[in-house]
Amino acid sequence: MSDFILPDIGEGIVECEVVKWLVSEGDMIEEDQPVVEVMTDKALVEIPAPHKGQIKRLYYKEGDIAKVHAPLFELSEEGSEQQDGAINDNDDSASEKATASSTPASQKAETKKPASDSAASDHQAESAAASNETTTATETKTPASPAVRRLMREYDLSLGHISGSGRDGRVLKEDVLAHLKAPEGQTGESAGAQSGKRSGATDQQVRIEPIKGMKAVMAKRMVAAASSIPHFIFSEDIDVTELLALRAQLKPLAEASGSRLTLMPFIMKAMALAIRDYPILNSRVNDEVTEIHYQPQCNIGMAVDSKAGLMVPNIKGVEHLSLLEIADEVARLTEAAREGRVAQDDLKGGTITISNIGALGGTYASPIINAPEVAIVALGRTQTLPRFDQAGNVTARSIMPASWAGDHRIIDGGTIARFSNCWKGYLEAPQSMLLHLG
Repeated sequence: MSDFILPDIGEGIVECEVVKWLVSEGDMIEEDQPVVEVMTDKALVEIPAPHKGQIKRLYYKEGDIAKVHAPLFELSEEGSEQQDGAINDNDDSASEKATASSTPASQKAETKKPASDSAASDHQAESAAASNETTTATETKTPASPAVRRLMREYDLSLGHISGSGRDGRVLKEDVLAHLKAPEGQTGESAGAQSGKRSGATDQQVRIEPIKGMKAVMAKRMVAAASSIPHFIFSEDIDVTELLALRAQLKPLAEASGSRLTLMPFIMKAMALAIRDYPILNSRVNDEVTEIHYQPQCNIGMAVDSKAGLMVPNIKGVEHLSLLEIADEVARLTEAAREGRVAQDDLKGGTITISNIGALGGTYASPIINAPEVAIVALGRTQTLPRFDQAGNVTARSIMPASWAGDHRIIDGGTIARFSNCWKGYLEAPQSMLLHLG
């Protein structure tokens, strides 16, 4: 038998959350069969089996945090005759640490050390009054991370005595700390009930949700971008009446080819054409802000509101793709992002980003640049609005608001205005793009 060591699954990623085991201990599996789904700070990743064999041990429970370069599961070689639960003689202390999170609560109770401070002693006396059998069953079923369970052992607490505020009743660190700070005789649900009675409400407890995974990465990146990059905001209205008419004409042809043609492929293609004249919008700045690095191709990212949080997959080399090819990539990446299953390569290498807030509502926005890129555009909701034609008559036109944010360290207002006008020209007269398609 051998341990499967969790490999590097992304640049800078040192840990991941075990989301779902696709197998159980004792299952016979085939080579490359999916074993587990783990959530990194960028995407949901599926880990396959390295070879055929039997699952002997799962080192983590769903919801636990697994470490890179530590054992994830134990898999026997095909035809192995070792008994279930056996451990290789050459297992080291690192493997034992990795298996700590999967140790049953009843075994942990036998090995825990008595608390040394007075607070721990008070809680130990309270815990001793409960039934050992009930406590063991409750701790096994109550979801909590290894760090929380370790904190519980330090203070000799039972998970059954604390009301979890996390998803599916998961006990969080904040719940344990609140339990310790609560007045004697008023902890967990009883404290919340007393507060509710005083205020006349049925439930006044604060629900706490940890920021982790892609949400945590997004939070860090947005703070870093907003604090380190001076943003220049430029807004414009684009008349997409002719573009919508052209799309309506081409849509049946695209559907006959198996493609779903939206406005996004036109918007992306026009952007790639405009970048040919204004390549600084498709560049990066080094950390010392002494060099501008012009990117060799236009990889346009699109912000997707997924179940796992905001994801920005990008379409590579848009300048070389046809409208149908872009449409197919948009559909593929949108579906993958909404399921949280975007490949790492699709998340890397973006050069400029589109945020289509209009799909949810709203008109203008002040988007934050997706560093290390230097520009982003937020598209508002397309509306039918009155406009004057060349003869001075009022006509109904389809207007799409667009809000640009540029890195003001290297992009001035004139540059982003001229670039936006070039891009706008292609969208308002879409037939003009034919002159520049290679």
